[in-house]
Amino acid sequence: MGAAVCFGCAAIAFGPAAALVLLTVAAEPLRVIVLVAGAFFWLLSLLAASLLWLVSVRLGGREDAAPLLLGAAAAVLLQELCRFACFKLLKKADEGLATLSEDGRSPISLRQMAYVSGLSFGIISGVFSIVNILADSAGPGTVGIHGDSPYYFITSAFLTMALVLLHTFWGVIFFDACERRHAGGLGLVVGGHLLASGLTFLNPRYEASLGPIFILTLGTGLWAFGTAGGSFRNVLKCLSCKQEPEGRAVLYSALQVPSEE
Repeated sequence: MGAAVCFGCAAIAFGPAAALVLLTVAAEPLRVIVLVAGAFFWLLSLLAASLLWLVSVRLGGREDAAPLLLGAAAAVLLQELCRFACFKLLKKADEGLATLSEDGRSPISLRQMAYVSGLSFGIISGVFSIVNILADSAGPGTVGIHGDSPYYFITSAFLTMALVLLHTFWGVIFFDACERRHAGGLGLVVGGHLLASGLTFLNPRYEASLGPIFILTLGTGLWAFGTAGGSFRNVLKCLSCKQEPEGRAVLYSALQVPSEE
């Protein structure tokens, strides 16, 4: 039973991310490189947050001296700072690739980089947030035997799935806001990240945290879809699976003699 719970929660948490990687990233070498680069920048933010937490605890003299809420907020800000550093690096890489190409255009667009880097932020963040939970879910033991919530593992899996998707959407919106120099978009991304992180402090009242986080995920996904240039009309075309007839040019010879009736 423990193995079933472990594999089931892992599939819930990383199933959508694995599908996105296999369908949209794995076949393109440049996208794989961007995926690894995004994961590296998130790990840098984790290292900085860990050092900040260690310093605050040492200065406080006790392990519980540093407020957990402030530590989470600092970690969020460091993640967004590293996301901005990732944008600057990928922007330079995009300009370099455009210079080296024969037609003067980069083989990968900035929007594609934004999507892939956001996906990598989400995957590596989800891995670090749930790996210990998955290890405990493999057993031995029975969830809720001491009066705790029996939905701890599955709720954690759904929260991780939402976190992965949120990071993907935030990446698209963040890069677009940086490109357009739109401070409001950047503020909303940082505010949404802080809100999602703060809602997790409502656990184990999962109905108060899981519902709002999924509503935030849906709203952010629609925002990212519009930012990437999507429209409801394109969705209908995709669902209808109808292909528009290709334009054909018919050439008539000027020397052709009209047929006599």
